[in-house]
Amino acid sequence: MAREMKDSGIEWIGEIPKEWKLVPIKYIASYNDETLSENTNSEYEFDYIEIGSVEYGKGVTQVEHMKYKNAPSRARRIVKKNDIIVSTVRTYLRAVAIIQDSANMQIASTGFVVIRAKKINYEYLRYAILSESFICMVEAYSTGISYPAINARVVVGFKIPFPKNQQQKKIAHFLNAQCTELDDILEKTRASIEEYKKLKQAVITQVVTKGVRGNREMKDSQSIWFGQIPSDWEMRKIKYIFKIQKDIAGEEGHTVLSITQKGIKPKDLSKNEGQLAENYSNYQLVHIGDFAMNHMDLLTGWVDISKYEGVTSPDYRVFELIDKDNYCSQYYLYLMQMCYTNRIFYGLGQGVSGLGRWRLQADKFLNFSITVPSYEEQQEIANYLDKKCSAIDELIAKKEQYLSEIENYKKTLIYEYVTGKKEVPQNC
Repeated sequence: MAREMKDSGIEWIGEIPKEWKLVPIKYIASYNDETLSENTNSEYEFDYIEIGSVEYGKGVTQVEHMKYKNAPSRARRIVKKNDIIVSTVRTYLRAVAIIQDSANMQIASTGFVVIRAKKINYEYLRYAILSESFICMVEAYSTGISYPAINARVVVGFKIPFPKNQQQKKIAHFLNAQCTELDDILEKTRASIEEYKKLKQAVITQVVTKGVRGNREMKDSQSIWFGQIPSDWEMRKIKYIFKIQKDIAGEEGHTVLSITQKGIKPKDLSKNEGQLAENYSNYQLVHIGDFAMNHMDLLTGWVDISKYEGVTSPDYRVFELIDKDNYCSQYYLYLMQMCYTNRIFYGLGQGVSGLGRWRLQADKFLNFSITVPSYEEQQEIANYLDKKCSAIDELIAKKEQYLSEIENYKKTLIYEYVTGKKEVPQNC
């Protein structure tokens, strides 16, 4: 028999069981209880958790061990096992996690609100905060365009469904079992996707540097990056193959292009995501067929051929083939992308990698020698890789679709049980 429900009065929660309450978090949990003192010993060591350390659905994925004297000023929130951290800045990232046990003291950024369960089962509270309904509230009540944020007092003022303690435990126990099983599937699927990506990169590396014409005479390329290459290939500096161009738009109205690891994409300015500029007239022009690369960040940056007319950041590098009749752009796109994934450009860079500022200077780029097969073989290689990579990408897409379906099912599962729309089976 279905239990009687009532309207919660909150759009994102919907109906809840009639006997359940709605309670603001601040009445059943404390927040931001402990802060690292400014008088802390400069040699004090801890693991630092910043916003980028947390992924929705995965929790804390990385920490940075540091001493207090080297820590950023925002490294202040003391966290303990079973605390729940919710990002109050860049809230579209959905950075929410429960703190696990650790051998080291853990300190979170002041960009988090740290919630500590008091009059509620901490595991049930975790699922209530992880639920889609709660995350939607955090995003909806955030203010700001390029850097949306929410006050910690607002977050802990949100109401959550509050069943009796025994029901909280029962729901948490059920969701623990279900989510552990789903997380195992997600982990294996992600690992499978990574294996396919490694396979794709291995194929690209082999073919770009060795060709597709089977066993043949080889020679030393005189490059630590390319090793042995076919004897009829040449090595040539980039400056003899490409030219850098920088034409400033001088006016607004152009399509703004972002360089992402999925390629060059038009930026949707209405979403207010990522870095936004006050004025795009000082951006540089990008034409269809131009190469464009983010040489400012050689770890997460990328290079692609533009399919669009538009503008991109003046800090990026736009370049084109000097002789398009004797050089195949698709071959050199595979080669340039290989230089990112195999950390070749990274090896040529300089800067402060720990701060994400590891750059490839123009002179290093232009004087770097790359492979030059005959034009006919460049086309052969590009055509081969187009087909091979397309087949691997199709397999990856299927895995990613499955991954998305499981993640959405997990979100729905949590939402339905923490709002009481589904009841835990009697045999659980």
